[in-house]
Amino acid sequence: MASVTEKILKAHLKDGRYEAGKEIGIKIDDTLTQDATGTMAYLEFEAMGLPKVDTELSVSYVDHNMLQTDFKNADDHDYLRSVAAKYGVLYSRAGNGICHQVHLERFARPGKTLLGSDSHTPTAGGAGSLAIGAGGLDVAIAMGGGIFYLDTPKVVGVRLTGRLRAWVSAKDIILEMLRRFDVKGGVGKVYEYFGDGVKTLSVPERATITNMGAELGATTSIFPSDDVTKDYLKMQEREKDWVEMHHDSDSDFSEIIELDLAKIEPLVAKPHSPGNVASLKELEGMKVDQVIVGSCTNSSFRDLMVVATILKGKKINPNVSFCVLPGSRQVYSMIARNGALADLISAGARILESACGPCIGMGQAPRSGGVTVRTFNRNFEGRCGTKDAKAYLCSPEVAVAAALYGQFTNPEKLGGYPIIPHDKPMIDDSMIVKPPKDGSKIEIIRGPNIKPLPQMKPLDDEIRKEVLIKVQDNVTTDHIMPAGAQILPLRSNIPAISEFVFSQIDPSFPKRAKEKGGGFIIGGENYGQGSSREHAAIAPLYLGVKAVIVKSWARIHKGNLVNFGIVPLTFEDPKDYDRIAQGDMLEIKDLRDAIKKGIITIRDSTKGFDFNAKVDVSGRAMDVLLDGGEINHVKRK
Repeated sequence: MASVTEKILKAHLKDGRYEAGKEIGIKIDDTLTQDATGTMAYLEFEAMGLPKVDTELSVSYVDHNMLQTDFKNADDHDYLRSVAAKYGVLYSRAGNGICHQVHLERFARPGKTLLGSDSHTPTAGGAGSLAIGAGGLDVAIAMGGGIFYLDTPKVVGVRLTGRLRAWVSAKDIILEMLRRFDVKGGVGKVYEYFGDGVKTLSVPERATITNMGAELGATTSIFPSDDVTKDYLKMQEREKDWVEMHHDSDSDFSEIIELDLAKIEPLVAKPHSPGNVASLKELEGMKVDQVIVGSCTNSSFRDLMVVATILKGKKINPNVSFCVLPGSRQVYSMIARNGALADLISAGARILESACGPCIGMGQAPRSGGVTVRTFNRNFEGRCGTKDAKAYLCSPEVAVAAALYGQFTNPEKLGGYPIIPHDKPMIDDSMIVKPPKDGSKIEIIRGPNIKPLPQMKPLDDEIRKEVLIKVQDNVTTDHIMPAGAQILPLRSNIPAISEFVFSQIDPSFPKRAKEKGGGFIIGGENYGQGSSREHAAIAPLYLGVKAVIVKSWARIHKGNLVNFGIVPLTFEDPKDYDRIAQGDMLEIKDLRDAIKKGIITIRDSTKGFDFNAKVDVSGRAMDVLLDGGEINHVKRK
């Protein structure tokens, strides 16, 4: 008797014992990278000296750094194309679509494990994959056939009953979960959806829910593989990939959450957190300046057809800038063939390319102080490209109503709910480049923006450094290492990108860190939530950060710090956080022995007191830290 999650994990177990909270190592079947994190992942793979990837499937997508305002992004794309050919990786060209949408369509397989260098990799859980986001180094190791380590998660069952009412969609289901549990409610958990309500949701709708499970802090989210999954794979001409997977008993879950779909209402996440959820009723009448439909959360054929059908014969409010991003070339082609694209254009929509785009601050920044309404998954401060803008997250239905009326409006005012056709896609994988059988003669293209990894050294036994910065609760990787059109092109150039660490909080941080020769970071609860970007660890390492001491951690970022030899510490007494200030001098002696014991005594020599911090990592992770990071550890072994 087992949940779908447990069945997949046990089938892939390679190290450890399946027991809640204990570390296990699993075999990874498939990997996924994208260009913002993938460039570094492949540089790391190269550093391991392996001749070829050792997975069932590895795909490199170009979908993030698409604005080619100079040579940097184009250079990265050439590097990724050549390195994929050399090492046996499929390469999804720029324009083919957003990694998670394309992967769902063409590659996601029930019962398989997928590791991706993007926090929204769990999108594939909508098709029954156990899909987990991780840092690029973890993915590089998995590409080499190595084991991926994680703590055995608690499996929480989410029982769906009933059916969604008209004008309520899958986006409202996950927003309801965020309203109940906020951005750290899922830490250490997998959300597994089951119940009679599951069969009322299509695979793209399920994928919207699993996609934003990342915002709950969950390890991943997953749906069963059933007849709906089979029909979806059949439509994609991949019926051979289907296997049926269900949980056995309600007792398979550590707890069960009840969700009656019929009682869910239209919801909106307000600034500046996906967990700041309110009823649409509370916002009705608020003026909006910009509306964007797209992202890996809501850019499927169904999502765009809802919007296009509503807009047919209508015009966008003249005070609203309205943009649409099809999630994949497949979706783009489908709406072009059936006339929906023409309806969108006629209504006044600006059609953007199939890419992440505005979701990561790559264009379409709203006006200063503006209200932007997006069907995206994150609305952190400044992420949209405008520091003082206010970003709201909602369903396509709520978004299109706002675009028509120029304000938040109940979409029921639009009349009867649109009937969505079930168009069958024309399968065209011509923009997914297959590697040659023997790539050993391929020359890797390296432009001037491709820089080597910073050197990693074994851990010092004594640290005496200042607190470089003290930050509050729920600091995201966007705060630590921002995205956007100016910064993202520097992902393969650590010296250059390090100049932007904490730039949204304290622009003087990089200069101060270099002048002080590095130091400590102090943080609050849920430190490092959000994107999986390992640059939020690598760039601070380059600036000399030795350790980060916080009240609690987000999973992926903590793992990234370990991978690059920065010691992640947790206050034994959270009240000690209040006693420490930026500029305090902290001292740690006998660090290597203390790490092995799990408790480190730290001296605040500025204020003259001692406090304890926990090294809450596995024995394997301790060895990684002592070696100065995962690459050193792998080389030593």
